[in-house]
Amino acid sequence: MKKEIAILGAGPMGLACAFYAIKKGYKVTIFEAAPFAGGMAAHFDFNGLSIEKYYHFMCKSDFDTFQLLDELKISKKLKWRNTSMGYYIDGDLYKWGDPFSLLFFKKFNFLSKIRYGINAFLTGKRKNFDSLEGISAEEWLKKWIGEEAYALTWEKIMHYKFYEYAPKISASWIATRMKRVANSRKSIFQEELGYLEGGSKTLIDAMVIWIKKNGGEIKLAEAVTKIEIFQGTAKGLLTSEKSYDFDQIISTIPTPYLKDILKEAPTDMIIEYSQIENIGVVCVIYKLRKSLSPHFWLNINDSRFEIPGIIEFSNLRKMDNDEKIIYLPFYMPLSNPKFQKDKDFFFRETFAYLKIINPDISEEDILDFSINKLKYAQPICDVDFKKRIPEIKTRINNLYIADTCFYYPEDRGISESTKLAKEIVQNIIK
Repeated sequence: MKKEIAILGAGPMGLACAFYAIKKGYKVTIFEAAPFAGGMAAHFDFNGLSIEKYYHFMCKSDFDTFQLLDELKISKKLKWRNTSMGYYIDGDLYKWGDPFSLLFFKKFNFLSKIRYGINAFLTGKRKNFDSLEGISAEEWLKKWIGEEAYALTWEKIMHYKFYEYAPKISASWIATRMKRVANSRKSIFQEELGYLEGGSKTLIDAMVIWIKKNGGEIKLAEAVTKIEIFQGTAKGLLTSEKSYDFDQIISTIPTPYLKDILKEAPTDMIIEYSQIENIGVVCVIYKLRKSLSPHFWLNINDSRFEIPGIIEFSNLRKMDNDEKIIYLPFYMPLSNPKFQKDKDFFFRETFAYLKIINPDISEEDILDFSINKLKYAQPICDVDFKKRIPEIKTRINNLYIADTCFYYPEDRGISESTKLAKEIVQNIIK
């Protein structure tokens, strides 16, 4: 008789856990509170265009995604495109991210250029980042590139991504992100990023179809309200619909939700998860007739802006009718009053940003506008974060817990989701 596994969350990690568990011979049921699968990789209907709620792209090092695409027989959907990065600083747009851009960057003196270039090169070549545990990104970057260069290129980005948490963010986490993008190049002069034809939905749909075809069940709009624990063992769960018995339970939902469903777990165990802090995001999306800039990723350092950057997604994934898709993410703690603002507020603020960068854009160029909000979008990976990540195999027998913070020092991403899901199913569950 097959062992039965419950998986909480139908995001990329939950779906990947189901995929590998079914391959290993388990019977799997996924529970998802939302009426759709995909989590942060889910799409929405943007006036006739199916597009991610929150932007996604692939790098050359995303090997676990490539393997999953092969197994699902959709590798041909993966496309690569030359992309570029820019920097908008005090009213001027600069090309960024390659040796020539750094060499001709007039905001740096010669010594700053040398220090910045050496740091970028060595970070891209590092095998691991253990020596950076216990050091903040601010301290590490200032040591390498200098305080003036940090203030010009990193300070505003860190502030508008993490606010009061910015000085505590882990150097290991930042360096790992730098390495991932730095190594996604066809040459030292040309960045190359990947996307799926049809967007992330192509992969999500393929996993959903495969799971159902191979005996798995996905229960959408059925939130888990309680994990039932008896004498130190997880026996089953309650949902908004009914109660279920399972042999094993894997939770992939954000850790802030655990306190509501682990009512029977030891208090100190709940405290461990409660200490993992998160910030939210309001992701503003425009569909335009006109391009904003030639760059996929545009970093921002300008006193008129309160965002870390702008992503012109159509400079990666080509859209029908040559429409332009622009993402403007507002990362912020939920305590920030701006998180509660409405759609009109974000339209007024962000359209002013677009006009500053490209004065030729007018309201007549707007084909559509939308916002998506997520309460727990980014875990705060601060100094010594690695020491505070709980074990995936919990002290409750048959209960396994992981979310995006468990990818540390890697950032959130589909490849990291897939890698950890595989590890949980193949090496952690007994």
